[in-house]
Amino acid sequence: MLHSAVAEHVHTAAELLKQGKLVAVPTETVYGLAANARNKEAVKQIFVAKGRPADHPLIVHLHAATALKDWAKDIPAQAFALAEAFWPGPLTLLLKKADHVDSCVTGGLDTIGLRVPAHPVLLQLLAAEQLAVAAPSANPYKRLSPTCAQHVMDTMAGKLDAVLNGGDCEFGLESTIVSLVGDSIAVVRAGPISAEQLEQVLGQKVETPEQHQVKVSGNVAAHYQPQTPLRCVSTLELNRLLENNRLKLAVLSFSEPSYTTQVHWQYRMPNDAMQYGRDLYKQLYLADQSGAELIVVEHPPSDGAWLAVQNRLMRAAYQEA
Repeated sequence: MLHSAVAEHVHTAAELLKQGKLVAVPTETVYGLAANARNKEAVKQIFVAKGRPADHPLIVHLHAATALKDWAKDIPAQAFALAEAFWPGPLTLLLKKADHVDSCVTGGLDTIGLRVPAHPVLLQLLAAEQLAVAAPSANPYKRLSPTCAQHVMDTMAGKLDAVLNGGDCEFGLESTIVSLVGDSIAVVRAGPISAEQLEQVLGQKVETPEQHQVKVSGNVAAHYQPQTPLRCVSTLELNRLLENNRLKLAVLSFSEPSYTTQVHWQYRMPNDAMQYGRDLYKQLYLADQSGAELIVVEHPPSDGAWLAVQNRLMRAAYQEA
């Protein structure tokens, strides 16, 4: 494992990336499985390592907004306004890809997701080396996104060349993706930056469709899942379940527990949406490791501030027919 506090280790990570190797890197959202975005063969290895379908697009991480024109074309003025307001930060802009960008990066689509990450070490690495990296979450496809280096090591050992440890992630949920392609502007993946924040900058409506046909990273029905089955339930359902429980349960509660039934593993989640998002994958990971037979999550609120959390829980609990 490489450590971000050691300059030589950061340099090693950069050299590996330039050589076409895979390196897990810290971002402010989750750890990313990074490859040099200009190296087609390196990018292809991301899909192999994750077991990710080749038609599932990647997000390219840039060193600065000035690099937008290297990767996108027909860029609207709104993109530069959002970049100025929120970059570096957890916002991905979906734009028309530049003609030279290889389709392996975009999953065969004519659009591309671009962002400038806010993690200081990754940002320094990208800027110093003038690198752009494709970097989906550093986990097996559809599994829990890692928010610390050890989780990457536990789930991806042997499938990548190095892990750069930059500490725990600040946000713990993937970036907001906003589409700037077409007649309207829309959030197509909820994240730390809300539609209301985007509207304040743009001075125009930003749509938040519950259902859409825009293919972007992380927007499949079953995703962000622990290996242990997971159910999301109301407070009433949780208490009924515990009264008749015969399983080893791991419970992520939201309200003050009113039950006395002994559970196998339990954690009370924060009542602040940002903190809840920061804790979610970490606590699901611990619940998954607890030996429980079922993970039960008590529904948090459903208002706008909780949209990203609700999105991740819906996909984590989804069961294929």
